Amino acid sequence: MLDIVSLTTIAVAFFVAAASPGPATLAVAAVAMSAGRKKGLVFGMGLSVGLAFWGVVAATGLGALLQASASVLFVLKLAGGTYLLWLAYQSARSAATEAPAQTDPRHARRAFRSGLLLNLSNPKAVFAWMAVLALGLSDGSRTGHVVVATTLCIVLGLLIYSVYAVVFSTSGAMAIYRSVRRWIDGAVAGLFALAGFGLIRSAFVRQ
Repeated sequence: MLDIVSLTTIAVAFFVAAASPGPATLAVAAVAMSAGRKKGLVFGMGLSVGLAFWGVVAATGLGALLQASASVLFVLKLAGGTYLLWLAYQSARSAATEAPAQTDPRHARRAFRSGLLLNLSNPKAVFAWMAVLALGLSDGSRTGHVVVATTLCIVLGLLIYSVYAVVFSTSGAMAIYRSVRRWIDGAVAGLFALAGFGLIRSAFVRQ
């Protein structure tokens, strides 16, 4: 039986990895501040599904196969880096405009798709999953143990993104965003650009 210590170790490691500032948490905070709680939560759900996909890949052992496939990993990193650069361009364009873009509440599906694509575009996530699961599981762990640990992390990921969406969609956070929108969008653009170039660069670096 998977003991509570192993589950706690996995949960804490996953929380640190998923809740730390990065492209996903940065994006859900920006969406929540600019478009409100509902769109932030939907965006977070998309992120969660993307995160869950890489979790399943890691839990089923496909992550090791992906890591060994240099050509597939190369293409995924290039695609992911390009998508991050696209997000950087979008944020930079927003920062360059005087008035904020009007959000359409009917476009919740776009928010979900954007969140999904953002986490799917980061193949490095599967290696983070593999490292986290390895902390509490051994090679001889039963399938049920792997399922429990993976499910726990998936639920934890959803909670993390939801908390980000709720916190950054408060009236105070949104008021701050409106007052310094261009500075925030510019900073977000820069961070997305760094992440995008970093991912593309890693595609050309031999591990």
